[in-house]
Amino acid sequence: MGIHVGTSGWSYDHWENVLYPAGAPSRERLGYYVRQFETVELNASFYRWPRDTSFASWRRRLPEGFVFSAKAPRGLTHGKRLYAPESWISRITSAWHELGDRRGVLLVQLPPGMERDDERLAYFLGLLPEWIKVAVEFRHPSWHEEPVYELLERHQTAYCVMSGAQLPCVLRATAPLVYIRMHGPDHHHLYGGSYSDQDLRWWADRIAEWEAAGKEVFAYFNNDGEGNAVRNALTLRSFVGDR
Repeated sequence: MGIHVGTSGWSYDHWENVLYPAGAPSRERLGYYVRQFETVELNASFYRWPRDTSFASWRRRLPEGFVFSAKAPRGLTHGKRLYAPESWISRITSAWHELGDRRGVLLVQLPPGMERDDERLAYFLGLLPEWIKVAVEFRHPSWHEEPVYELLERHQTAYCVMSGAQLPCVLRATAPLVYIRMHGPDHHHLYGGSYSDQDLRWWADRIAEWEAAGKEVFAYFNNDGEGNAVRNALTLRSFVGDR
């Protein structure tokens, strides 16, 4: 159990002088990141799923107690829209095995144009090994219905709680873990803006409630511009710690 707060990705040029010193080689950025955080959500995996050797390398480089989440590849979610997922699941399972005890959560983000299809989602979730923790982020409004939440509960899969422009903020726990993605407070643009302390205290209260209910909580900030994600994550973590 526990609470894990971090960011979506760790290597951004505009995080110089925020998380790492100016001029730091990109290969050293993860080292700076793990000095401040104990979890991360790999976002680059959405665009290109890494080789097993990359996951094995991260396993060796990450400190004890660090948990590593990753976003499922767009070839699976946006290309095939979960159709005939067997080959992708094989690749994901092989890579996930290499992370060992550093494994966090596999985030499956469905595209905005993908309408509700309970049968397809259930088939996909039923093929995943039980030892892989999974969260699903729905972007089409048709998914936000009680039967979908019940489907997730049957498969012990987390509904991804979202904060961001034009996205519904549904505080629903459907698994032993709660997965939160903080896409920024800007009401008009995703990934924009910096959360206020008042907003972050409100989220800290919700996280504390979930933890008190026996849930493991993962929260990742995706508003990376100007280093906002780093600052917001550190602030939220401090507020959670105060409780």
